[in-house]
Amino acid sequence: MSKTIQLEKKVQSKSAEIAEELHQFFCERGIFVVNLIGSPGAGKTSLLEAMAPRLKGQAAVIEGDLQTDEDKQRIEKAGLPAYEINTVGACHLDAKMIRAALDEFPLGKVKYLFIENIGNLVCPAGFALGEDFKVSIISVAEGHDKPAKYPTALRNSRAMVITKTDLLPYIPCDINRMENDALAVNPDLKLFRTSTGEKDSTNAFLDWIAQEAESRHKRLG
Repeated sequence: MSKTIQLEKKVQSKSAEIAEELHQFFCERGIFVVNLIGSPGAGKTSLLEAMAPRLKGQAAVIEGDLQTDEDKQRIEKAGLPAYEINTVGACHLDAKMIRAALDEFPLGKVKYLFIENIGNLVCPAGFALGEDFKVSIISVAEGHDKPAKYPTALRNSRAMVITKTDLLPYIPCDINRMENDALAVNPDLKLFRTSTGEKDSTNAFLDWIAQEAESRHKRLG
């Protein structure tokens, strides 16, 4: 048992080391990186599709999936360059995967890189990928109890985006409870609501990311 624990710690330590190298790489090139985490069907890809018109020419996406490249195709159809990582069973992306992807997916002069992690609110929360911060994506269809049930995801995120608010008239979800539970876990969490089909509903979230990117640029000189 002790050997297993030591091996796990060694793997996590190496992954953290690579993540720090990636973060430095991104900072040196002026690329702001957002790691999107959320359950399957939470709306991560749909969120990127909705933001794509404002991000064209400025952003790229790394897609993480167990199998298929369907999400990559959706992102490319929306107008953003994308690269697919199939983990073939692994429940999260890791820094080594991202480093390998960059060998085949040159980012050029993009300003933003979005990493859509594997559909999972547990494992991805504990692994850094060189990002500036994580954002938890939770849909109202998943229920208002999710922030309380998955505190680590919220604790390790800078923001939470509640998606599919257009479904609220049809499902029993207390969105105010979702937000209050999330803030109870992480009082500094930024909160956003988005609605499927309303193209302007992602503007506040995207404006905030732009402000954070500008703040980092000024801080680093």
